[in-house]
Amino acid sequence: MSIASSNTSMRVPAGFRNLLEGLAREVLREQPANVVAFAAQHFQRLLEQREAGAVDPVAWGALLED
Repeated sequence: MSIASSNTSMRVPAGFRNLLEGLAREVLREQPANVVAFAAQHFQRLLEQREAGAVDPVAWGALLED
């Protein structure tokens, strides 16, 4: 199966790399049996922390990338 090439260039959103690296680090640390459920819980915790006024890892990661 081949994928046609395109002239469209896609960029990773600012802070996304930091967000995924954080998830990967936690998965490696916890070694969950169900990675998808763990990821859902991880992102839910981050969302709750952001809504509570804590540091937003996406915004923080975007600052680091600049």
